Amino acid sequence: MIPAHNPNARKKPANLSINEDLLRSARKLDINLSATLEVALGDALQQKRREQWLAENREAIEEYNAHVESHGVFSDGLRSF
Repeated sequence: MIPAHNPNARKKPANLSINEDLLRSARKLDINLSATLEVALGDALQQKRREQWLAENREAIEEYNAHVESHGVFSDGLRSF
């Protein structure tokens, strides 16, 4: 699987606004905000890229599925199971 980002890229400071109750609770439980945000953003990037790829390729996927429905897959005559 292709990573959503370069995990070895340098860190860059960013200013964020966050719900104060959420922040207080996270700090109380010693949650590393930077690491948690990086993981969440990586997941969000992968999900958005997946959605974008599916949208860009929807027509081809539908055409392929229709072809398989009509003609089967190339290996139908080769499979022994």
